[in-house]
Amino acid sequence: MGGRAFIVTQSIKKLSGTLQQAVFNDTDYRLLSTDEPATIQDMKAFDKYGLENKELYNDRIYKVIPADKAFDLGLYEEKVCKNGTVRKVKSKAIIPQKIIVSFSRKMMEYQRHIRDRQIERAKKLLKNPDPNTYKKGPHDVTRFIKRTSSTKTGESVTDNYELDLDVIKEEEKYDGFYAVATNLDDPAKDILEISANRYKIEDCFRVMKTNFSARPVFHQKRERIIAHFMICYTALLIYRLLEKKLDIYGTHLTVNNIIETLNSMEIANIEDMCYMSTYTSSKVCTALNAVTGLGLDKKYYQPKELNKKLKKILK
Repeated sequence: MGGRAFIVTQSIKKLSGTLQQAVFNDTDYRLLSTDEPATIQDMKAFDKYGLENKELYNDRIYKVIPADKAFDLGLYEEKVCKNGTVRKVKSKAIIPQKIIVSFSRKMMEYQRHIRDRQIERAKKLLKNPDPNTYKKGPHDVTRFIKRTSSTKTGESVTDNYELDLDVIKEEEKYDGFYAVATNLDDPAKDILEISANRYKIEDCFRVMKTNFSARPVFHQKRERIIAHFMICYTALLIYRLLEKKLDIYGTHLTVNNIIETLNSMEIANIEDMCYMSTYTSSKVCTALNAVTGLGLDKKYYQPKELNKKLKKILK
């Protein structure tokens, strides 16, 4: 709507039957790296231990499927029926989009490894089943346990618990597959790369909320709300730039490490003669000195020296 572009994750399980059939139909797939034709069967069958298949094992195949979607506008329009009567029906708009489906052998094996461990846990539960302790979440291991009840006339119901092989088989069908929906016409490789970096955006929101107190907001006036988030965003920007410099320097530090070090870097005025640092040297402090060149690892500072450092920072 409004001419906006989007890239969103698409659950293959929630696709229509026609689109799912197109996903699992082993035609029109191509290698992401070279755009050469490939098949799902070939990706599952090659020897991953062969040196000649090392790049292929790290590669993916993809397919682009047209999937325009009808969207409910929340409005009604009049429609003339065959018998001449007029009735109101919901207005719908067609959103042009396509689904980019990719398959990775490495991801398939990882997902099956995780599931195998969950199945082993489910088998342990079956040795001494206690339904009252089961969690009912969609990702809990108890989803692999099936309960069947049997009874005879006049007798009490007996519950039997066993592995649900149908559920396991159904989940395995989706292993290795990943899909995004988009209305962009860019190459599939570029769109999948953008989607893969989505975790960085989520991490920025987490840092702003957790470390820079973006939420909760205790302001009511519009100007103050804007100022609050601008300060948080500016802090995030400074942190990311600093993080990039530290990575180039060869040191990766967490946001908590950096913020705690910066918050502790205080100095005390010694009778207007000099300033004494109240913090001690650390790995973070050493790395910050290396990338900023401020030389903040001294015990004592002259006022003129600190003023020069402040001017350097504010340039």
